[in-house]
Amino acid sequence: MKPVFYSALAHRDISDTVLYYQKEAGIVVANDFVDSLEEVIERIAAWPSSGSPRFSELLRLPGLRSWKLSRFPYLIFTMELPDRITVMRILHERRDIPSTLQASLDEY
Repeated sequence: MKPVFYSALAHRDISDTVLYYQKEAGIVVANDFVDSLEEVIERIAAWPSSGSPRFSELLRLPGLRSWKLSRFPYLIFTMELPDRITVMRILHERRDIPSTLQASLDEY
């Protein structure tokens, strides 16, 4: 199992989403989001190459993988490196994901 690290943008995505759910749906739903996120992160750490390569192909970015959160309309985007897995972004599935990811990569 590889260690999982979060980019600054991923931290911001999580914080923004938790605050949104706290405000719009309450603390229980916000906590459910965090629990769902943690469940998927555990799977990613154990099987990092099992995610979908769809956006990797669209963006021509080898190694980019995505996973859907259960019970929430969000996708987790990761890159596997030799010594770790980096969570790049956590994005709502209705966003313009290719443009958002491309802009994120331009920030690195």
